[in-house]
Amino acid sequence: MKFELTDEQTGFAEAITDLMRSADSVVVARAWAAGDTASGAGLWKRLADLGLTALVVPEEDGGLGGTLVDLAVAFEVLGHELAVGPWIESAALAPQLEGEMVTAAAAPLAPYAADAQVARLLSGTAGATHASIDTTRTLTEVSGGDPFDDAAIDRAVLACAAQLVGAGERVLADTVTYAKQRKQFGREIGSYQAIKHQLADVRIALDFARPLVFGAALGEVPVSAAKVYASDAANLAARTGLQVHGAIGYTAEFDLSLWLNRIRALGTAWGTPAFHRGRVLAHITSTAPAGSPAEVI
Repeated sequence: MKFELTDEQTGFAEAITDLMRSADSVVVARAWAAGDTASGAGLWKRLADLGLTALVVPEEDGGLGGTLVDLAVAFEVLGHELAVGPWIESAALAPQLEGEMVTAAAAPLAPYAADAQVARLLSGTAGATHASIDTTRTLTEVSGGDPFDDAAIDRAVLACAAQLVGAGERVLADTVTYAKQRKQFGREIGSYQAIKHQLADVRIALDFARPLVFGAALGEVPVSAAKVYASDAANLAARTGLQVHGAIGYTAEFDLSLWLNRIRALGTAWGTPAFHRGRVLAHITSTAPAGSPAEVI
């Protein structure tokens, strides 16, 4: 099956990208991490005005009536441009018609509520707050609270997977640019075959992950499979990016570190790889014909 985005979807992605770059989303993210959320809240409002939080709210309820593919398209851009704030909660888990910033915990996949210091907690009682490896977010313990239905949880997992693909793409693009500029022994490091092979492996991994994300959005692929592959691909991009950049990649002052930490955080957010591999196995064994090898597993 050949899958291509519509002109409307491409245009929406470009609009989000242009808005975030005009606001300098990296500067916004650094301010947010430092506790200054004013610029992040302003960017949030501008993105909400595009309809992002109401993207999958039905038209009859006042939303945009978008599909899960539209959601995946939008969240890939959010990952690529390093959006801050509880977007998964506010646009995927519990879409907000009025653009409000909300957050929630959904144990066991998401036992903590992200950014509860600035967003309204949908249900439950907030407890202790912890730092995340992703310095642009905090994690708050939540007790009690009402459960979310399976459709809401799957939207959140899908959005997380799409963000991982977007973040992986950004790391790959920045690493390729660096490899073309950095010279060693009189040559650009990107001209060395070992570097080329590493970057090609990342390109292949992301190219395999993206169709699974869109396949999950179309209901053709288990959303857990998309999350696993997106996590693996983004982690490969992060490891390769760090290696190619060398010691500079570790420094908090270098922008690459923001995406590396985001990828590590999202990799276990909304279900660890082990959890989602278990769901994929359960799906395979439940749909396998009697006596098949999958059933034996």
